[in-house]
Amino acid sequence: MKSGEERHDHIAESGAAMQCTLDCMIQARIAAVIPARLESTRMSSKVLRPIAGRPMLEWVWRAAHESGLMDPVVVATDANEVAEACRKRRIPVMMTSRECASGSDRVREAAREIDADIYVNIQGDEPMLTADFFPPLLELFEQAEVQVTTLAVRCPPEEFTNPNAVKVVTALDGRALYFSRAAIPFDRDATGFAGYRKHLGIYAYRRAALERFAALEPSPLERLERLEQLRLLENGIGIYVAEAPRDTIGVDTEEDLARAEAALKRLERR
Repeated sequence: MKSGEERHDHIAESGAAMQCTLDCMIQARIAAVIPARLESTRMSSKVLRPIAGRPMLEWVWRAAHESGLMDPVVVATDANEVAEACRKRRIPVMMTSRECASGSDRVREAAREIDADIYVNIQGDEPMLTADFFPPLLELFEQAEVQVTTLAVRCPPEEFTNPNAVKVVTALDGRALYFSRAAIPFDRDATGFAGYRKHLGIYAYRRAALERFAALEPSPLERLERLEQLRLLENGIGIYVAEAPRDTIGVDTEEDLARAEAALKRLERR
């Protein structure tokens, strides 16, 4: 993980690889949307909470913008406070309806104003993202059958049973079979299985898949696990999973916030 000067050095070093990704990918227009709301059930106003001198949302936007793979990279919000914070930092922002039930619904509303072939939904509570997370997410679209993509990493042992660390199991071709807050697969014979994969909440959709997803009603498994990606699987829309370069600290609690800030401050001091 990189931050400050190290983050910029890392971006420069990976620039050639990212340019290759741009050259080798299908010629597609790719837009990124960061849905941001203030009314989080677990942490009030978390996207504006300061981390190492910047609002959490700014760290996320910088990572996406610096990848050079998506244009525009825009914040979509229903909160004037978020919009004002973005304008102050020259971050593109658009207002969306308070009726949006999920981040993906907010991305779909923004997509009505942004013409693109592929839309990337970036969670605003992932301040540890860096530019190199986006090439593996987008490279999967070189396969015509791929409609939706996301990322995963090897799950740290301390998070095997953490319900905030969502686990994913995939088919041999990388297509997601299921996502769960439980530790899946279940190690029935207590073999000491340690190959759990942790899902990172970043998605990319072809336009048609995004439209279909947002038009569907919340599904039974989605309601049960409180995981909106299950709506796609229950309706036969495949999600392909790429390997992320490293784990992140998704901020859901005050403890997560403290860990993310400590990590960024350590990197700033190097």
